[in-house]
Amino acid sequence: MGLTKRATVYFDPEIHKILKIKAAETSTTISEIINKTIRSELLEDQEDLQAFKERVSEPVITYEKLLNDLKKDGKI
Repeated sequence: MGLTKRATVYFDPEIHKILKIKAAETSTTISEIINKTIRSELLEDQEDLQAFKERVSEPVITYEKLLNDLKKDGKI
């Protein structure tokens, strides 16, 4: 796993119980599960930011206009 940093994290008791079971069933540690999950979330954030950057030049409409257009088209 390489260099690591230690942190104290407080879990809801049910979540902690589930993490312990998952760790035992997958022959891994709670730390590895959490690190993998956080990496996945951060990657998703990075993908979202990239999508925003790619769409910056798209036209913007207000929520009100969107609703009015949907109503006019009979979709709501």
